[in-house]
Amino acid sequence: MNRLYCIPSLEQLGDFLEFSEKYQAGFEYNDFYMPDLLDDSAAIQRIIKGYLDTGRDCSKDTLHGAFFDVCVNSSDRKIFEVSDLRVRQSMEIARKMGLCAVVFHTNYIVNFRLPFYINSWLDRNEEYWRGILRDYPEQKIFMENMFDDAPGLLAELAKRMADEERFAVCLDTAHALISGSPLATWLSGLKPYVKHVHINDNNGREDLHQPVGSGSFSWDIYDQWVRSFRQKPSVLVEVRGVKDLQRSIKYMEENHIYPF
Repeated sequence: MNRLYCIPSLEQLGDFLEFSEKYQAGFEYNDFYMPDLLDDSAAIQRIIKGYLDTGRDCSKDTLHGAFFDVCVNSSDRKIFEVSDLRVRQSMEIARKMGLCAVVFHTNYIVNFRLPFYINSWLDRNEEYWRGILRDYPEQKIFMENMFDDAPGLLAELAKRMADEERFAVCLDTAHALISGSPLATWLSGLKPYVKHVHINDNNGREDLHQPVGSGSFSWDIYDQWVRSFRQKPSVLVEVRGVKDLQRSIKYMEENHIYPF
């Protein structure tokens, strides 16, 4: 994988291609997680074609998978079936585009701490994602903290899956900042399992996707943490549009924040 990633758009594809070439950056496609789009096979094919027609090597690119209302641990058969459909649609898009990994969210009920729910979530997620990895042997799966209030559940799932090299954690540092748990707890608790990172900034209360350096996140702490890895994770600058991406990169370059 590349060290640096950005989120492209077909509307500004030329700018993103230029950015990718300049920084040797990969793409993480965010076009394909909206339910309405996933119900429109013709639109999916048009978007795929728009990216593949550039002739760009996509083999190190990643995809943000479907996540709205996706609950693969559901005991409701119908909810599980729709969740499984959305996951497999994401995996099929990644396979068609030749991408290396897909990012999914934990999507569990925060503060529902009854042991039967926790154990069921762990058991069903482990079984499910092992099956998906068997069905899609060319892709990796990165599990991202969404609005998790603490890293423990994701860490336990990753520990159970540690024998599977194609399963790892995507730590969203902005989500961690607003979780209510100390950032240090996230960084230490998930470090053994992290292979991909999402970064942006916020005010410490809302997931605003602000440019890096424009909010309240402690970037010196992030930089020290990520540089302490023996095998450095890949990093997506997860902001909206070219201007916010350029502003983020400028801040990161000036302050020597990884991967700069």
